[in-house]
Order: sequence, then structure tokens, then C-alpha cells
Amino acid sequence: MESTPKELMQLPEVELNIYNKNNPVEAKIVENRIVSKESSPNYVRHITFDVSGTDLVGRVCVGQSIGVMPPGEDEKGRPHKMRLYSVSSPSGGENGNPALISTTVKRTIEEYEGKIYLGVASNYLADLKPGDSVMLAGPSGKRFLLPEKKESYNYLFFATGTGIAPFRGMMLDLIRSGCSGSVALLFGCSYRTDLLYPDLFGEMEKDHPNVHYLTAVSREDRRADGSKKYVQTLLEDQRDLLQPILEQDNTLIYICGLKGMETGIYRELLRMGLPGYLEWKKDAPEPESLESTLKTLTDSELKKQIRTTERVFEEVY
Repeated sequence: MESTPKELMQLPEVELNIYNKNNPVEAKIVENRIVSKESSPNYVRHITFDVSGTDLVGRVCVGQSIGVMPPGEDEKGRPHKMRLYSVSSPSGGENGNPALISTTVKRTIEEYEGKIYLGVASNYLADLKPGDSVMLAGPSGKRFLLPEKKESYNYLFFATGTGIAPFRGMMLDLIRSGCSGSVALLFGCSYRTDLLYPDLFGEMEKDHPNVHYLTAVSREDRRADGSKKYVQTLLEDQRDLLQPILEQDNTLIYICGLKGMETGIYRELLRMGLPGYLEWKKDAPEPESLESTLKTLTDSELKKQIRTTERVFEEVY
């Protein structure tokens, strides 16, 4: 595939906040199924909303988020806050139906001062059944999107946990668009039972030679030196596959998941010495001193000293 100069990259115009927290819209649950394994310590569900008869039909783009309004009030008598969830359905809607929008939700359970607390919005969604109503707002987000000419690029998608959600939709979009560029999904989790949508991504890889599905299971997998595997270490472990993709000037990087994952990826990219993704804000260290510089800098210090280019997209939380 011929390279597309990065200056020609344009993101699509998308609609924002058709509905908001002061003017939400009612949708119906049509699917709520578990996507983590039964033995997993985490409970992750794939939830599909039917927005038929609303202005959301056909107007939510993959890479955007929708807002969920849980009912009730907090301990201070205020309405529960709206929570944003990444869309996991492709732009044409779940199963090609523009009225169906999906997301991926982890039931959150936290312990504080010896007491167990359930995350309000996520657990509200996890408990809903087909036919139940839910109030939605959005869509939100205009940066974490595929380019207008999405079939003209290569992609590296980095995800942890429910950060996989937008990449499910994006990969379905890319395959349906006939994208012939390389599409690599790098997913990190703690246990193999936490792999989300593995059958879908495995089938994509099997059926499409340009698709690569790579996983790093930190508490089960080991690298050649015996250390744990993480999503960022796949850049080194799979260098023969990934470096040629990254060396092309029409390759884009997307990162989605837990805040902090991005700095590990930055470090590996800097070690690879590839231009086009990261820039030092001041003088870059000499190649021979790069490793010692990276070992000296904390994650927060590193983030202050570098910036990402327009070829890197992030959604961390």
C-alpha cells in the first residue's frame, strides 16, 4: 500500500451532544451479555442499546462515547453524575443496524475503609435486562476517530481492559471498508480469562492476512528473559512484525485504557528510535544516553518532556 503523507490526514466531521445531561433520551436494552470468562475476577459485559425513533440513529461514530444517566441520587441528595462509555459498535451500528449502539462495561467493585462500594453507573448498566429503559446523552468526542480515508492507513491499536471497546468497532469498520493496510491490535490484561472478544479478533486475524491480534497476559505469560509481559513489551517482543509497520509514514497509533499505560508505550517507541510519533520538547538525548535518560525519568517527568504528534491518538482514564 502506498504511503499517504500525514499532512493529508483529515478526521471526519462528527455530531456532538445531540442530547445532553439536561435533555437525555430514552433507549431500550436489547442485549446484555458477559464477555469475560466465568472464572475471571472481573465482570465485563457487552451491552447494546436500541435508539430507534431518536436522533441518535445513524449519527454515532466509532471512537465516540455515549453518556449514561443512572437514576436516583447520591448521599447528598444530588442526581447521580452522567458517565461516558466508549462505543464498541461500528459506525453503521451493531450488526449493521444504525439504531443499535453497543458499549463494553466493567462492573466496578471498590473497597474503602473496609467497606465494599459498587460503581453507580457501571453496576446500574450491568444489572439491566433486555426491554429495560435507560437514559442516554451524547455522542461525545471528536478526536479519537478513524481518518476520513481510513482505508489509506496502517494502524496499531493498544488496549487494556475495557479500552478494547472502541477498537472492536474500529476493526469492524476497517474490515468492512476493505482496508488493505496492516491493522495490529495489542491487548494487555492480567489473566487469560480477562481477554475480551478473543474469538472475534482471532477470526479477524485468521480471515484477513493484514490483521494481527497480539496479547500480553501479565500474570501468566513470560518473556524470553522471564519477565512479565505487558502491552508495551509487545513492541520489543514482536519487533520483526511491528517495526516495518511503524516505519511507514501512513501508520497511526491509538491508545485506549487505564491512565498510565501510555508512558510505557512511549518508552518503547523512543527506544525503537522511530520518527513521527513522539517529539522531545527540548533537545533530545544522544542515542548513547537515551536508555540512561529513560531509566532516570519518572513517568510524570517523561510526559512533561515529550509530546505526541498528530499520528498518535489517546483515550486514557
